[in-house]
Amino acid sequence: MTNNPLNFIEQIIEEDLSKGLSRSDLRFRFPPEPNGYLHIGHTKAIGISFGLGKKYGAPVNLRFDDTNPTKEDQEYVDAIKKDISWLGYQWDKECYSSDYFYQLFDWALQLIKDDKAYVDSQSSTLMAEQKGTPTQTGTNSPFRNRTVEENLLLFKQMRAGKFKAGAHVLRAKIDMKHPNMLMRDPIMYRIIHAPHQRTGDEWCIYPMYDWTHGESDYIEQISHSLCSLEFKPHRELYDWFKSAVYGYSKKTLHLQPKQREFARLNLSYTIMSKRKLLTLVEKGIVSGWDDPRMPTISGFRRRGYTPKAIKKFIEIIGVAKRDNIIDVSLLEFCIREDLNTTAYRVMAVLDPIKVIIDNYPEDKTEWLDSDNNPEDKTSGTRKTPFSKTIFIEREDFKEEATAKYFRLVTGKEVRLKNAYIIKAESVEKDDNGEVQVVHCTYDTKSLSGSGTKASIRKIKGTLHWVSAQHARKIEVRDYDRLFSHPTPDAQEKDFMNHLNPNSFGKTTAYIEPNISSLEPYTHYQFQRKGYFSIDPDSTERAPVFNKTVGLRDTWSKKVQKQAPQKVQAPQKSQRKAIDVIKQLGKKYTNLPEVKQIKTKKEIQKLAQELAYDELSPLFGTAAKKVGTRIAVLIALKELLKSGQKANPETKAFIKKASEDSNPLLRAEALT
Repeated sequence: MTNNPLNFIEQIIEEDLSKGLSRSDLRFRFPPEPNGYLHIGHTKAIGISFGLGKKYGAPVNLRFDDTNPTKEDQEYVDAIKKDISWLGYQWDKECYSSDYFYQLFDWALQLIKDDKAYVDSQSSTLMAEQKGTPTQTGTNSPFRNRTVEENLLLFKQMRAGKFKAGAHVLRAKIDMKHPNMLMRDPIMYRIIHAPHQRTGDEWCIYPMYDWTHGESDYIEQISHSLCSLEFKPHRELYDWFKSAVYGYSKKTLHLQPKQREFARLNLSYTIMSKRKLLTLVEKGIVSGWDDPRMPTISGFRRRGYTPKAIKKFIEIIGVAKRDNIIDVSLLEFCIREDLNTTAYRVMAVLDPIKVIIDNYPEDKTEWLDSDNNPEDKTSGTRKTPFSKTIFIEREDFKEEATAKYFRLVTGKEVRLKNAYIIKAESVEKDDNGEVQVVHCTYDTKSLSGSGTKASIRKIKGTLHWVSAQHARKIEVRDYDRLFSHPTPDAQEKDFMNHLNPNSFGKTTAYIEPNISSLEPYTHYQFQRKGYFSIDPDSTERAPVFNKTVGLRDTWSKKVQKQAPQKVQAPQKSQRKAIDVIKQLGKKYTNLPEVKQIKTKKEIQKLAQELAYDELSPLFGTAAKKVGTRIAVLIALKELLKSGQKANPETKAFIKKASEDSNPLLRAEALT
């Protein structure tokens, strides 16, 4: 166990242990919904839960929250298990929420008997209208006061398949005036006439996530239910359901789980929504869930990322309480660091131009020694063939060039990696004037490592190459970021408008013959080009290599050329506009007037990056948090100016602000 400072979750666990929680009662879980493939965002949740299990010697369950048969599939279950195993984690119990359907149903019956749940027969539209807004209380359903007997009968008939989908739902009877809208009589069961991948046609009513999730934790006796920040508003409902059923089963299930939330992983240039990722698959934008451009774990695996690099990335970003956006270049840095020490070096030419060494013997082949990996002294060497005709990269030759071009130029010398010094003498061109062949001569005594005076001459340029006679033809698939905008999911335009048209390309290339393995997912560094991995499509006769990452970050340079601006260092995170607005609001009322004007302009500018759905939850901010309410109001007014349509929610918020006792808030609302 390391002596690193405890993160806030570990501090919570340590506090619970100090208050009497037995270490043997610690149990964690990772609870994915089997409605898509796991993505890079999930690796944080996986790492936290399994990391805690390792730290405290506690079991970790893998539980599939499979409560929606119309969205779930066994394919996703299998893929999730494969991904978690590939990352190097081993779960204790494999569980399914569907295993608890009978227990959940029995508890629901008990809640009805205790007048804590009722059957509602309204349409979803009417129920949504009655729910109110963050600033307006809801109204009771006309069916809220049905008798226990009637509710029991209807719920059992729902279970028996007597009704069509949408005819009835079961709702918890909590409080329609509750300030937390999630507590306003949430739906517990709905009718779905669809077969389940595990239970078949046994059920036609299915429990809602909020009802199922916490009770599954309780059934499994999870000590700490860890989830991302978007579930923080759900904690109150989680606790209500937990307390409601505790009295029914406390003799056998003594431990009540504790829900706590951490900041989710948001990555620049990346979409994390499974629904949107599914859209990319269904519309054929990508080849599948494991397309190397996809942020899925299977996509990263196919692209050549390693479990070690991903785990290192998760370790670096740590466990936080506030959402932010992590620069994807940090993840790319982690895979470079890993592959630098493990990937064998090889020479491959991706855009070849032929070089003929005129003074090299026609029928001669030399087998030259090349290091497999200079970072690993135990990796040994390999033999690389050298002959009269070689290929180099087309970009590595110019007939004329500036003094800063340290590659092959007519009349000048370069060194060939692990081989000789050559000098360009003349060229052959096609009818379009494009160079097809470069004729060179070589210094016969300049062989690298030979110890001759010529071999140690200082030559500024060193090129990679392959022997034309011996090279293997390969397919190289060049992948780049799928989106060209750093926050494609937070823009007013559809995220599909930010697709990078140059995210994929493939070419025929040439590689030296003596590569050690063509097994899928084997990694290589193509010298001077980047890191590549063998694709599963590869065969012995037709090898396919996927580009994992370049040797250095070139994307930042592209961005700077398009719009010169300060680029964040990889280690720093980019905060969401809504978080900055909230922070500015906290201090607003304490600022002098001059700084208030400056802060207001900053909020107005940040509002241009804001979506209405990010702002609207703050309409219910507590009255005492005047500064935050002012900041929200300033941002809302900017959204309304930009075309956001006013609705009862916005009107109510502005009206309430205009009637507030604070003069600053009132003035902002009335201007």
